[in-house]
Amino acid sequence: MRKFLKGLSLVTGAGLVLLVAGTLIPRPLFSLADNGEKPVEILVITNPIHTDIAIPATSDVLQTFGFLGQSGLPLDAPGLRWLVFGWGGRAFYMETPTWSQVKLIPVLKALTLDDSALHVELAGDIDRALPNVKSFRISIHQSAQLYSQIAGSFETKTPQAIPGAGYGLYDRFFEAKGSFNILASCNTWAARMLRAAGMRTGLWNPLPQSLGVSLDLFNQKPTARSQQDETT
Repeated sequence: MRKFLKGLSLVTGAGLVLLVAGTLIPRPLFSLADNGEKPVEILVITNPIHTDIAIPATSDVLQTFGFLGQSGLPLDAPGLRWLVFGWGGRAFYMETPTWSQVKLIPVLKALTLDDSALHVELAGDIDRALPNVKSFRISIHQSAQLYSQIAGSFETKTPQAIPGAGYGLYDRFFEAKGSFNILASCNTWAARMLRAAGMRTGLWNPLPQSLGVSLDLFNQKPTARSQQDETT
């Protein structure tokens, strides 16, 4: 028992070291050149275990992701402001719409190995003042890179929604590339997407909390003034 506890403490300690290092060591190590023009706002939205990325529902974005309309999402909804994307383990993602519906098998798959799925949700106005919402600005070129990376995460170039999968009228699930496991999680996917947009994350961010800290450390957030100017 003593050897077991010693081994467990070593593994736990090593995990904590990796988590701290993965948060505090930036990726990429150095900032890329910045032309100063960052007209596109994106949002990073978290809950205790998951990270989503929201991109503005502009005409160009709706054209890029036009296939979502063919899957039944009402892209012409009058209050549409954002498309929200998240990647995750297929079983846990699709079978756990609320915390009260957590099941053992999906949890075990999420902790080991599972197929992946992309969740897409339509959203109206999102309050940037919420503690789980972070706002960032990127250039037009960077936004194009981000949209391309997100589109490339779908299993096929002409995605079809998974039949019967979704939480409501304004969201759908799609087959995605890659396998989900505890080391390659929804949060590491979000970090990879953000790096494609020219942002810096931690070296390894398996948790939304560590990703949030690294984003705050290594990226400049819009000022309250700039956000106010955006809405006036």
